[in-house]
Amino acid sequence: MKRFVEGEDRQQATLLPACLDDYVTEDNPVRVIDVFIDELDLEALGFAGVVPEVTGRPAYHPATLLKVYLYGYLNRIQSSRRLERESQRNIELMWLTGRLMPDFKTIADFRRDNGPAIRAACAQFVVLCRNLNLFTRAVVALDGSRFKAVNNRDKNFTVAKVAKRIEQVEASIARYLAALDRADRQDDDVAEAKTVRLKEKIEGLRRQMQSLKEMDREVEAAPDKQVSLTDPDARSMATSGKGTGIVGYNVQMAVDAEHHLIVAHEVTNIGSDRAQLNSMGQKALDATGCEQLTVAPRLLQRRRGTGLRGHRHCALHSQDTDICQRQARPLHRGGLHLRR
Repeated sequence: MKRFVEGEDRQQATLLPACLDDYVTEDNPVRVIDVFIDELDLEALGFAGVVPEVTGRPAYHPATLLKVYLYGYLNRIQSSRRLERESQRNIELMWLTGRLMPDFKTIADFRRDNGPAIRAACAQFVVLCRNLNLFTRAVVALDGSRFKAVNNRDKNFTVAKVAKRIEQVEASIARYLAALDRADRQDDDVAEAKTVRLKEKIEGLRRQMQSLKEMDREVEAAPDKQVSLTDPDARSMATSGKGTGIVGYNVQMAVDAEHHLIVAHEVTNIGSDRAQLNSMGQKALDATGCEQLTVAPRLLQRRRGTGLRGHRHCALHSQDTDICQRQARPLHRGGLHLRR
């Protein structure tokens, strides 16, 4: 191995083992996570398990699990199973948790049981940024992204979808009935076996027709004329590509224009971004604490730019003047201003 950079021998023992803190640089973001969470009053924020039980097996402190969750958020690791693996091999996460390695079920249950408390912790971070005067510019960009739900498109029903499927079933029944008539005119054994199969298919289609009619009544009774079976709150939403609509959620974000920090966010099942402009602008205004806020929305005709940390944004085009006028009235009353 001459003339190459050589590493250390894996079997070489050391008198004084290396300190784990030596592997984490002074400007590493995990140090910010550690200090921020240690300063939070987790019990006041609503985290469960802050006060340990007198009996039973000792549990992980919520601060440790919150550090794991925020580390995964910053590093785009959403899966609880991946977070479990990272806690066993990632030096940054070992340093952050003190070499604790919670299993995926513990991480997933913590995230499920402490949703409102995690949101409150994120709100405390926004308050910290406001106290550090990071929102002095008072300009935010609003944008929305569609996130696919577990619900399959075939498990989502609207008035148009139900009508189309009923039409398809009726066409299939008519086709099988015509084939059944042709088979009845034949007298051989093959025709008899074919008749039995056709009758079974027709009976199955009639049961499917009955279930579609029941679903049609449910859709008509729904407030928004839409029903999802797997995720009841997921809704069908159109995307930019033709015929590529998804069943999911619309995540709205307000991003600070100067430091690229997300100051407000909201998850909704309304597919239109236009209807969220006023409410998201008001949330951003409350979060930043500014008296007036300039909002740069992304609506209708969109001119793509570099965006804010990946968020594409633009001002409204001249052909959107009517929308500007309709949206500007409630915005101006709330201390918000649309950026043209």
